[in-house]
Amino acid sequence: MVSPLWLGNVVLTSVLLLVPRKFSPVLLTAGLAGFFLYDLQGGGPIGSILWLILSNAVQVLIAVAFLRRAFEGAPRLNSVNALAKFAFYAVFLAPFVGAFFGALSSRSNYWASWKVAFLSEALGYLTLMPAILGWVREVPTWKQKPRTYYMEAAALIIGLVFLGTLAFNTPGRSSPPALLYSLVPLLLWSTLRFGSTGVSTSMITIAFVSIWGAVHGRGPFAEPGLSVNVLSLQLFLFFTAAPFMALAAVAEESKDAEQALRQKDQALNEAQRLAQIGSWQWDIRSDAVTWSAELYRLTGYNPELPVPTFKNQEKIFTSESWHRLKQSVERALQTGEHYELDLEIIRPDGTNHWISARGEAVVDGDGNPIYLRGTAQDITSRKLSEAALVAMSGRLIKAQEEERVRIARELHDDLSQRMALLSIKVEQFEQGIPDLSSESRQQVRGVSELASEVSSTLYDLTHQLHPFRLDSLGLVSSLAGLCREFGDQHNLDVQFVHCDVPSQIPMDVSLCLFRIVQEALRNVTKHSGAEVARVELTGHGDRIDLGICDPGAGFDVQSASGKGGLGLISMRERLRLVGGHISIESEPSQGTQIRVHIPQRNPRVDLRAC
Repeated sequence: MVSPLWLGNVVLTSVLLLVPRKFSPVLLTAGLAGFFLYDLQGGGPIGSILWLILSNAVQVLIAVAFLRRAFEGAPRLNSVNALAKFAFYAVFLAPFVGAFFGALSSRSNYWASWKVAFLSEALGYLTLMPAILGWVREVPTWKQKPRTYYMEAAALIIGLVFLGTLAFNTPGRSSPPALLYSLVPLLLWSTLRFGSTGVSTSMITIAFVSIWGAVHGRGPFAEPGLSVNVLSLQLFLFFTAAPFMALAAVAEESKDAEQALRQKDQALNEAQRLAQIGSWQWDIRSDAVTWSAELYRLTGYNPELPVPTFKNQEKIFTSESWHRLKQSVERALQTGEHYELDLEIIRPDGTNHWISARGEAVVDGDGNPIYLRGTAQDITSRKLSEAALVAMSGRLIKAQEEERVRIARELHDDLSQRMALLSIKVEQFEQGIPDLSSESRQQVRGVSELASEVSSTLYDLTHQLHPFRLDSLGLVSSLAGLCREFGDQHNLDVQFVHCDVPSQIPMDVSLCLFRIVQEALRNVTKHSGAEVARVELTGHGDRIDLGICDPGAGFDVQSASGKGGLGLISMRERLRLVGGHISIESEPSQGTQIRVHIPQRNPRVDLRAC
């Protein structure tokens, strides 16, 4: 009744875990009945057989119940955590409890029988069960595996059988102990190449060879006593299998993590490809830069070549974009702020593309930057669309100004002249009839005054449509006249200050600044409620600055930008056409400041304007 490795319970437990639960009662009953008939055929006492059947039933039920709860099905020993749970429930708990009943089947020393029974079942669960579960799990993939896989597995088994025969089947105990260590390389081979299934299969091979040798009186476990040799053989097999099973679990966990990471990388690359967004990372200490596959495609660089270090990436960008990028990177490293820029790159084929670059610094526990990471998205199509919109806006504004000029000239040359002629005719009519009654004369004078008011209104309307003084007198005189006339019309004290203004300013720039002042003063009278406004025009050699401020009601700049008022939109569109930009500073009850900067192409300073 001494069994160094009992496989019946392991096979039954594996079958119960692999089949649906509804078949479990039938299979459990059939399995235990088979065990009973086998033991009965072996000639064992009925009492001992019943204790063994009870022991088998307890072990199988405990192992199946706890493994199903822990793994929600058949165990897969692909991690240290999974191996720990399997080892506790199947290798330790079930044999531990079952051995108390199995030891009663022997009339010899109870605790000696208990140890043999426990190790017999524990070895079976540790070696055979992972192999059975692994074989069944890999059945669907057998046809997909290459022929070399099976040749390698066959070579491994043949090597184990050969070395095992030398180590465990020499007559007596004359085999050199060093032969036992010859199995270690093969076990490492099976661990790293075939995982837990390979280790358990290898251990089954070693177990059968060693048990066969011991049964036939050969090898290191053949003598002196049966119980001692069985225990020694079990301990040898157990402590040989355990570390390699743990190593296999670590290897499979690492392999699964690597596979999961590879799948995530593939999913990320696919997402970046669909979104046309590439990612990058810059190690500050080594100056090494890594790009994603999509970033290589966006920039047109060969992915087989190393990425230029950050300090050598100047040739990738235009000079202006490279300057802005360096400033943003330095600021991100110093302050930890992220940045977002539109940059123009030069691809190896000589074409220029636009990307939207985002970056942020990653710092350590002390706040020191470790590396920069970010993304880049191809926005060339958007830039082309924006350029087309800018061009269209320019054409619309130009057409609008041309139409204003035409209407202003029509009003000035036609209607204004007619109204002047009407005033003259009315005066001549009044003078040609001296005997008009006082009432009629008063009505005629009313008509003359109305004609004069209409003429004045037409004159103001003409200058609002197009400032003709801008063509002849220049920007400074035109703005001075605009501020003076606007203040008189709306009872607003408009202070105009100018200094270092170039004597020659392109007409599009002059008209842009004039319209901005006109729109800003109109907003002061509509929304500000201020009685004073200040307009300041200055030249700085390479640019022209315009400032308009008032101490009025103010407003929320963000909400006004979200609403997209036509006045602000018109200002920005006009400035975009001349390469300028605008900034607005305002808060409720804190007044408003508008600052405009326009680059000057060929400045000529008129010092007399100071």
